[in-house]
Amino acid sequence: MHPLVDAENGTISREIFVNPDIYAEEQERIFARSWLFVGHESLIAKPGDYITSRMGEESVVVTRGRQGGVHVLLNSCMHRGMKVCRYDQGNTRLFTCPYHGWSYGIDGKLVERPGQLVGVPGFEQHYHGELDRTAWGLRHVGRIALYKGTIWANWDADAPDFLDWLGGMRAFLDFALDHRDGSEGSSEAIGGIQKWRLNTNWKIVAENFIGDLYHDISHRSVDLVGIGPSGGKGRRDAQRPRMQIGFPGLGHGGLGETPHNSEPDYAPAWALYPEVEAYYRELHEKRVRNLGDRPRVTMSVGTIFPNMSFHGRQPRTILMAHPCGPTQTEMWRIYLVDADAPEAVKDAARHYYLRYSGPAGMTEQDDMENWTYATEASKGVIARRLHYNYQMGLGHARPVPGLPGAVQNGPMAEENQRIFYNRWAQFMTQAGWDGLMPTTARALEDAD
Repeated sequence: MHPLVDAENGTISREIFVNPDIYAEEQERIFARSWLFVGHESLIAKPGDYITSRMGEESVVVTRGRQGGVHVLLNSCMHRGMKVCRYDQGNTRLFTCPYHGWSYGIDGKLVERPGQLVGVPGFEQHYHGELDRTAWGLRHVGRIALYKGTIWANWDADAPDFLDWLGGMRAFLDFALDHRDGSEGSSEAIGGIQKWRLNTNWKIVAENFIGDLYHDISHRSVDLVGIGPSGGKGRRDAQRPRMQIGFPGLGHGGLGETPHNSEPDYAPAWALYPEVEAYYRELHEKRVRNLGDRPRVTMSVGTIFPNMSFHGRQPRTILMAHPCGPTQTEMWRIYLVDADAPEAVKDAARHYYLRYSGPAGMTEQDDMENWTYATEASKGVIARRLHYNYQMGLGHARPVPGLPGAVQNGPMAEENQRIFYNRWAQFMTQAGWDGLMPTTARALEDAD
């Protein structure tokens, strides 16, 4: 195991949050091999649509081909490395490098493979017609997975299947992505992608959302003021009892309910918006009918290793903590709603999401202050000799009935953080996949 991580005893060296050499190694060992969230299909709805995204420090283009397929390409010209796409989003037939003019197609009759080199200035005169254009197309990711509207990519063609990677965490992610009436999928992103940078290490963000209920003291002022959609004090509607639920060996976890077979009575949550309240009350009734007595779980917050986090309830968002150096992270927020929701519902949700999350969100401002000050206070010579403490609930985890491979501890515990850093240590000390995926999702289902 990694010498700076002792998850078994709940101590982790501050060095892994500030050391540039460790950070560089993470890019090779973790971000070049992990399944990474790169976007939502609703952001590239039409043929030719694209967004630029990130995989670790790599810029990638996520595009919808003319034939309808989704492609993820390295945003770097094969001639001299210039970005072939410098816009956040748009629609195009070609990506043309502004440096020397090499052009790459998406797909279509004249393109055998997305990202193929189709245009070279001076091809006949300067290259004498001899350049092998089929060999100099844009670099493709190793694997792509589409899951309920979300787009995932992995540079490693030998990586395990995405559903095996996700394991039992799939049930909790489903709650964020499925329709509020219980039917599968049907979410869409509203307002594009909100992006900002923060002086903190990416892992501090990931571990916050994997199940840190202990830090709620930081949000005391927001809870006193009240920013929820029902008026009065508080950030959102009342939360039902939650446990810290994690997946050893996979690195995922969050705060949520254990599997159950029925829905509780509807709790009003949009009192300030009567039309919205009526909509969600109707959806709750449909959800009860659609799901019947089938097992289901709900979760308000979670992290999928390494750096994708989500809120499943209020607010309903996806967060990416993109590494930009050992002490800088680029935060991305995507806000989700049901695609067929009335415009009044979408507009009310958008306003609520923005006052809760993002750089201007009152709750996230508290978090950002914590993360930046913790990073700053861990950079000094003396501070780097010390360890962070992750001993809350140590030794008290127990299996989750009906959820093979999962453990619960809490709600106040640091089990999920220990699970996360155990997974981090595995990647940082093992070069291949042998031993990294000891139990697949299908094996877990068989065990059930």
